[in-house]
Amino acid sequence: MADQEDSMTKLHCYVHIPFCRERCSYCDFFLVTKQELQYRFFRALYEETAERFSAYGGSAIHSVHFGGGTPSLVPVSYLEDWFETFSRHVSLNNDVEITIEANPEDLSTEKIQGLAALGVTRISIGVQSFLPEKLRTLGRLHTAEEALRVTSEAMAMFGNVSVDLICGAEGETLEAWERDLHIALSCGVPHISVYMLALEKRTRLERLVKRGIVTLPNEHAQAVMYAKACELLEAQGFEHYEVSNFSKPGFFSRYNLGCWRRESYLGFGPSAHSFLVSGGHEVRSANVSSLVRYMASPHNAQEYCEMLSEEEQIDEKIFLSLRLSSGLELDDLLHFHESNSAVLETVRRLKGQGLLKMRDGVITVTRKGFLFADKVAEELLPVRKQ
Repeated sequence: MADQEDSMTKLHCYVHIPFCRERCSYCDFFLVTKQELQYRFFRALYEETAERFSAYGGSAIHSVHFGGGTPSLVPVSYLEDWFETFSRHVSLNNDVEITIEANPEDLSTEKIQGLAALGVTRISIGVQSFLPEKLRTLGRLHTAEEALRVTSEAMAMFGNVSVDLICGAEGETLEAWERDLHIALSCGVPHISVYMLALEKRTRLERLVKRGIVTLPNEHAQAVMYAKACELLEAQGFEHYEVSNFSKPGFFSRYNLGCWRRESYLGFGPSAHSFLVSGGHEVRSANVSSLVRYMASPHNAQEYCEMLSEEEQIDEKIFLSLRLSSGLELDDLLHFHESNSAVLETVRRLKGQGLLKMRDGVITVTRKGFLFADKVAEELLPVRKQ
């Protein structure tokens, strides 16, 4: 019960801003490029926010995360109006973390200053690369010079800055990847997210690869790049606290960490997900993945809602815990299984393969294991009778 109450006191908020200038070839997120719909979207967002938060009067918000899409693309005044609606119904913790995802081409000096004045405390910049040739390969709209300027200005204004980097682009070598990492480190940012370029279904990149127009580095080459990122960043004092995330002490993403720890969060906007823990129950829900439907009925934006079974709760805890450097208590894992001997044998086997390690009764994945975190978790799931 104490854990459940703690989860509710750490209520997080996610706001999905679905607008982008254009869709990147590798992206499968829900987004639209019709900028003329921004005003109508925000009117609907204000309505949904007021409607849903009427049930959470007095709740204290631990973090707010504007994701997308590209939240930095919209006027700061729209975000300010949303906060006015939001603050009528809830209170913010004194040390609330407010993050906005941003692309470099949107971040003029005036925009950065406006976000700071709004109360944003953390900015996550979708740099993806600091190398001109790689940016062209990825089809990004900003230049390497813009990425450096914006990161420097954001650091001067916020200090709490994260940059996203992608490895495994077409033609990328290990040497080029190391250069990208060193440039990011030279900017002094305290948080770096590293993503291996994934071939998502129904994306333009998938079509280009299938037609033989684009050839990506193989899995081994990507794994070597990922290992190099782990080596370089950890040597510079970054903690590898989640599969794709590296942080200096005190600069972890509070919203993302809350999700991985299965704390409660509310999602607003089209395709946004929510997760609420209360009174021993865990409920997941999601909004419609259609901007037209969302704007037509923001009071009824929820598309599905389900209460998790005890088995689903256990499976989620294992999967998400093993994505984190904090890991999973062995006692918890044993409690989830009927046969202690069977699960201990699995743990020994995975340790022997260099995928797991154990210290002080806590199981964590190794650097190699981070590459296979989901597969490792699958091996540790309880076997259930059909």
